[in-house]
Amino acid sequence: MLRSTSLLSRMAATDQKKNIVIIGGGIIGSTTAYFLSHHEKFDKEVHNITLLEATKIAGGASGKAGGLLALWAYPSCIVPLSYRLHKELADKHGGAERWGYRAVHCGQLDARGRAPSNSKSTSNSNKNSVSLQKRSEKAIGLLRAAGVPKDLDWFAAESISSYDEMGDLSTTAQVHPYQFTTSMASLAEEQGVEIIFGSATSINQKDGAVNSVTYNSKETGESKQIEADTVILTAGPWTRTIWPTAPISALRAHSVTIRPSRPVSAYALFTSIEIPKPVSRRSKTATPEIYARPNNEVYACGEGDTLIPLPSSTDLVQVDQSRCQDIIEQVGSISDELRDGEVTARQACYLPNVSLGGGPMIGETGGKGLLIGAGHTCWGIQNAPGTGKVLSEMVWEGKVKSANLSSLDPRKFM
Repeated sequence: MLRSTSLLSRMAATDQKKNIVIIGGGIIGSTTAYFLSHHEKFDKEVHNITLLEATKIAGGASGKAGGLLALWAYPSCIVPLSYRLHKELADKHGGAERWGYRAVHCGQLDARGRAPSNSKSTSNSNKNSVSLQKRSEKAIGLLRAAGVPKDLDWFAAESISSYDEMGDLSTTAQVHPYQFTTSMASLAEEQGVEIIFGSATSINQKDGAVNSVTYNSKETGESKQIEADTVILTAGPWTRTIWPTAPISALRAHSVTIRPSRPVSAYALFTSIEIPKPVSRRSKTATPEIYARPNNEVYACGEGDTLIPLPSSTDLVQVDQSRCQDIIEQVGSISDELRDGEVTARQACYLPNVSLGGGPMIGETGGKGLLIGAGHTCWGIQNAPGTGKVLSEMVWEGKVKSANLSSLDPRKFM
């Protein structure tokens, strides 16, 4: 009696059963889980994929980043692939509604900040005033003279000195990072990926190949093991704590979210603001990034620092309230809508950098069965889908087909 084609295929797959463990439930790990589980060779009846996360999905930078996507980002070897995949994922899974995907304008805004108003409470009491939503003819003239686009009307005209376009709706987009990351994890889970919460303590090897991962359960604290013939290390700035030879360093970054006093247009802005002394505690010029989001929220982030070493997990990250306040005052010094808005979050996270420069590192390491995707700096959200896609190709097809990532080979850095 002849066996069916599907049964023969199942038997062939069984001979090559894979136990895959992804360490780290941030944007890189979650998108990798998505692409692994949506690959045509994945059979949840045969193969096992586990996403191991220490605290919560998107608990670190993946939940606190800006979410800017750009064709002009770096490194150029992966950006076009990843930018295209963002659009495809949004089209396939309703990303506009589910994680705030949309095209945006992007520019460099140079300005001189104003001193803070004497009474914050007075400003707040007027935040719903119609007058905030209008500009005088003189103000409009000042904005046009500075080259500011017509719909970028949520900045004080007298503060703006110049505007230079960096990207348009065809080259720049955005997502809400937390919503995108958690959606990728959920879509992977729906395909059969198991999500386990626990801190990885070691990647175990036998005869030069990985064979398991040891972790401490978040729920019980008990030490456990997961069998693995493939381990993908996507732990961001915590990568080095699990694999000490990985040249990954950490940079702390602070950010805030503000609900503006009125809806604002879709712009992502890099700024250079000359700050009056009463506002600035650290420098005469501030360079916050300001991203308008579709849910009437504006995200703003400041400069990084290395004052506080990387803690053991995302839930132990220390937030410097004064640095958050700096950002609030900086952006408020050039925008009434932000000055009079409601601050909805003050937060900090750590960005992963390749210590030797360059990066990120994506691909195979010196250990058989051990792959890595880490060191994405501030472009982790942008480059996550491309990273997850090529890592899934390495696992299921034995080679990368979608992009040439030879310059990002981890073996060049480790």
